[in-house]
Amino acid sequence: MKEIFLIGLGNPGKKYSKSRHNIGFLLLEQLSKKYNSNFLLKDKLKSSCSEFQINDSTFRLFLPNTFMNNSGDAVRAIVDWYKINLDQIFIIVDDKDLPLGKIRFRRKGSSGGHNGLKSIIEQLQTQNFKRIRIGIGSPPIKGKNNFNTISHVLGNISLEEKSILNKVYKRVIESLEQLNTKKEEYIINELNSFDKDQP
Repeated sequence: MKEIFLIGLGNPGKKYSKSRHNIGFLLLEQLSKKYNSNFLLKDKLKSSCSEFQINDSTFRLFLPNTFMNNSGDAVRAIVDWYKINLDQIFIIVDDKDLPLGKIRFRRKGSSGGHNGLKSIIEQLQTQNFKRIRIGIGSPPIKGKNNFNTISHVLGNISLEEKSILNKVYKRVIESLEQLNTKKEEYIINELNSFDKDQP
């Protein structure tokens, strides 16, 4: 039985639940709901967890409760508890350097300035883990090149953004469901070539 570990990054708590920084949480919550599975808090994993089967694979979903900047603590706890190979892990994360609605699936890479990824790299001592980055666009320019990154990433997703992101979630979820049947190369290409304007 193949096991797939999906870890969404975000901040726990109502205050952040609709923020752009919580796209990893929002996507996995939709996937879990689709399979009628609920998230339960597991202290030893520093995460809320949900588990279900698709075909002959077990999908384990995690929402760390460590706050974004310490995401690595939860990922480390999950890796140690399940004694898993890093190949089985997929991190789902927001990216302000990608335009809204763009998806980038990479097998490895730097944090790109993302504190959640930075924390995971520090804890795992490697950049070799898969991540699916979902574009949230850059913050609007206020005054003279004053990008207010923090209020952008922690700001709530607007209705217009939500309709684009719903298409993104649908596409990513369909690809994740095929992780056990399609070659990874195929899924990478499918996600990286996604166009939000296609009907």
